[in-house]
Amino acid sequence: MTKKVPRTNSGNKIGQVDATIVPRFAGASTFARLPRIDEVAKADIAVVGIPFDAGASYRPGARFGPSHIRESSRLLRPYNQAQDASPFVLAQVVDAGDIAVNPFNIELAVDQIELGVDELLNDGMRLVTLGGDHTIAYPILKALHKKHGPITVIHFDAHLDTWDTYFGAPLTHGTPFRRASEEGLIDLESCLHVGIRGPLYADTDLTDDKKLGFEVVTSIDMDKLGVDGVIARMLSRLGDKPVYVSIDVDVLDPAFAPGTGTPEMGGLSSREMLALLRSLENVNLIGADIVEVSPQYDNAQITGIAAAHMAYELITLMARSLK
Repeated sequence: MTKKVPRTNSGNKIGQVDATIVPRFAGASTFARLPRIDEVAKADIAVVGIPFDAGASYRPGARFGPSHIRESSRLLRPYNQAQDASPFVLAQVVDAGDIAVNPFNIELAVDQIELGVDELLNDGMRLVTLGGDHTIAYPILKALHKKHGPITVIHFDAHLDTWDTYFGAPLTHGTPFRRASEEGLIDLESCLHVGIRGPLYADTDLTDDKKLGFEVVTSIDMDKLGVDGVIARMLSRLGDKPVYVSIDVDVLDPAFAPGTGTPEMGGLSSREMLALLRSLENVNLIGADIVEVSPQYDNAQITGIAAAHMAYELITLMARSLK
């Protein structure tokens, strides 16, 4: 099948559908119009969707996020000028489709996500996961911990996501990093949140969060320190440990990402966010997710395009590390 599709191949890598032959608005909607996982012999990096939002506490719809981000990724091109790299030449990148999970039973869904991620990791790939709500970060970390031990999480979000329960439920999109900390999945000395803002339930939310292993860099810190100052704080915290990047799209201001479930004003700009991601070029990046894209609230694909570009930057970082 791959021989019938005109692609931008380089050496033994199978790249994107060739946009000079097949218009960008035509053809299959894989991420960045890359090959499916079953079209290659071996992949280095896989984009995988987890269409799950049973853990959402306010506006639902993130189950449709993976397909929306894929559709929004059609304009991504093979050369990343900001990082001076061609990621699809440096690495074999594929779209691994979606991990299908139970939409009614959160506990069962979490187990299914962990098993699905296990299978992809066992094939030697690094994953960029498209959510879905933030509940999915917990089973992903469970799978990664089996390979890497305690993981350093850099969590871009408006919210802490280290709350205990909601309506008595321990597994929601507001609890994944508390569960991960309690189970010893994360490194308590090196994790951090970036972009935190908005009202909390109490000041104890912050003290509890610190005990769970996180340092907080707020969106107000971005105003005070600037992009370079925030980058310095990030990198000094991360060190050389295995790093997982988890991005809730609501880290961006609603002006840049309206299509999300729990928007908060005063967030990062798209340009600031890209600068922060590109600064991670020398960290040991073992995986990433982009979550909470709810297309029904997204005007003109603003949020989907932002999510697709963030995924592209993360893929480029991973591909460069394989050189």
